[in-house]
Amino acid sequence: MVSNQPRKQRKARYNAPLHIRQRYMGAPLSKDLRGKYGSRSANVVVGDTVKVTRGDHAGTTGIVEAISLKHGTIVVEGVSVSKADGTEVPRPLYPSKVIITSLEMKDDRREAIISRNR
Repeated sequence: MVSNQPRKQRKARYNAPLHIRQRYMGAPLSKDLRGKYGSRSANVVVGDTVKVTRGDHAGTTGIVEAISLKHGTIVVEGVSVSKADGTEVPRPLYPSKVIITSLEMKDDRREAIISRNR
């Protein structure tokens, strides 16, 4: 922890390097995944299926298409907004506003990592 002062906490978060920002990309797991892995949250990875819990797109389920550590956001398939000219653009979401419903297990280590974080 940097300080107790909110301004310094915000500054540390905004100026954090990417390997630290990766820690901010966690999202809660669904009830069945909590029971299976014994953990309440996990980092969001491209390919995970998530359900949006807040905002205009609440209730939408989709696959994570992109992650931006620089902005601390994720892009979910099916979550988009219309621009003034009518084109659809993806709506970035903060990972804390989604629930992970299905994990992408391409990496063999991921299950061990999630189970270890009890």
